[in-house]
Amino acid sequence: MDGSVFTPVAVIRTAFPTKFGVPRQSGLVEKPYARVVFEPPYRNPDALRGIDGFSHLWLLWLFSENPRSGGSATVRPPRLGGNVRMGVFATRSPFRPNPIGLSCVRLIRVEGCDLIVSGADLVDGTPILDVKPYLPYTDSRPDAVAGFADDVNRSDYRLSVGVPPELASVLPPDLLEPLLAVLAEDPRPSYQSDPSRVYGFPFAGYEVRFRVDGGALTVVSLEKIDP
Repeated sequence: MDGSVFTPVAVIRTAFPTKFGVPRQSGLVEKPYARVVFEPPYRNPDALRGIDGFSHLWLLWLFSENPRSGGSATVRPPRLGGNVRMGVFATRSPFRPNPIGLSCVRLIRVEGCDLIVSGADLVDGTPILDVKPYLPYTDSRPDAVAGFADDVNRSDYRLSVGVPPELASVLPPDLLEPLLAVLAEDPRPSYQSDPSRVYGFPFAGYEVRFRVDGGALTVVSLEKIDP
């Protein structure tokens, strides 16, 4: 390797201005949609010629909100409780030798030189290094085995979500459903389980605060953030 410096081709605009609350994997939460905004000289219709024929895309991106680079051979995967160490190359941890992420998203439509996508698991403003088409005949492996991740049952950590009607009415309908999906995936760190603790994160211009007791999450406040 010659130590080449990669230049981002785009940035992504999402409903998640901070890491807290971002879905842990792409495709877990389909909405709200995200926008891939290309930078010059790639902000050119010719660079997107033919892309509208694909249903899904691969995004390669930088963990720009994670200043630490990987020096450790092992990490603690959140879905194993944060207390079990696995090899860094056996996980999708952001703490890697090179801070590169990979996400599969659905292409909703092309708007000018922007891509509207769903299922993104990226913080707003994340630099995109490359965009590649997803090819079902080679990228899909129905017989694939997921190692220790196969032993983690999603239903074991999904939460039931309760939002008082007076709070639910604060959000536009097109944001309420995706927020409920985000909360159901339990955005808390896996090692935190204090039922009295109030957690919070910004989402699509709103500050969401909630508590979790057992398998039930209750939203305690929902306020619009002043611009």
